[in-house]
Amino acid sequence: MSIDLAPITRHLRAMYGSRLLVAAVNHFQIFELFKKGPLSFSDLQKKLKLKDRAAYVLIPSLCAMELLAYTPEGTLELTELGTYLSESNPDNLIGYVGLEKDDSGVLEMVTRLKNDGPLDTSEGFSYVKEGEGPSPMDDAEAARFFTLGLAGRARKLSPLVAARLPQSQGHLLDVAGGSGYYTFEWLRLNPGATATLFDRPQVLEVAKELLEEFSTSGKEGADSVKERLIFHPGDMLTDELPETDVLLAASLFHDWPTETCLLLAKRFAAALRPNGEIWVHDTFLHDTLDGPKPATDYSAALFWATKGRIYSRQEHGEWFKSVGLTPLGDAIPTQLEYGLIGARKED
Repeated sequence: MSIDLAPITRHLRAMYGSRLLVAAVNHFQIFELFKKGPLSFSDLQKKLKLKDRAAYVLIPSLCAMELLAYTPEGTLELTELGTYLSESNPDNLIGYVGLEKDDSGVLEMVTRLKNDGPLDTSEGFSYVKEGEGPSPMDDAEAARFFTLGLAGRARKLSPLVAARLPQSQGHLLDVAGGSGYYTFEWLRLNPGATATLFDRPQVLEVAKELLEEFSTSGKEGADSVKERLIFHPGDMLTDELPETDVLLAASLFHDWPTETCLLLAKRFAAALRPNGEIWVHDTFLHDTLDGPKPATDYSAALFWATKGRIYSRQEHGEWFKSVGLTPLGDAIPTQLEYGLIGARKED
């Protein structure tokens, strides 16, 4: 297997976790809230006056840093390491951490935690559609910049994902498929299959250019992909989705709040034919919501830039079950902290 590039993305996202740490210590004084003993997750959230998304970003991150931990009773308590961020410990590092408390990134993270996002949303959330307004990805320049920016990751992961997805002679629907590499590679491995790449029109223009390069790459089967692929422009939140046997949602749910994820799960389930499967390629929190740290750092980065966060496998499973799908086994690892989880629409 080729080298896993996860250390690069870990370093990239670590700054968001650092901002959470400084915010927790010097702006929310979280570790002082445990002076009377353990707290339930909900009680800690209430004391912090945080909405759900912010709480499910901040608290799991502190657990992943081994500063908070769950007791056998399911409440949260300070770890021995965490006591060094409390005034009750005379050897604490509160002042040391506080050297960064006025950093602009920290102050903005505090604002976003308290507000569950930026105060000014007029320019959208990092290429994610906001309300009834136009999508930032309808701007040709923004669509090209973002799609090509993510293309390197997709180019690296897509052969691994394609090899682990169901092999089929049916149809694949790649929703918000971006560069298209996941679809290209899957079609290459499934010569009797067809596929639809569904995304905003300007994104698909970039994907069409990348398909031209892929088709002439010399990879076995790449020259037959073009004739079996449909480019379908649209809005996954409102437009009708074509029927499919396999639906791929790669790095998709993590851009959206829970209520939107439930809506998408319902729409995706409706698009599946009997015995069809949805496969999610993403990074996942532990079901216990206490790590791992690469996932909580990524969650903090998504909290900063989108309307979502990283979710657990169990959370995805609950969405799928609520719309009549049956979750399929454990996550299948790929690379870059990612894995695949699936659910089936029973006949």
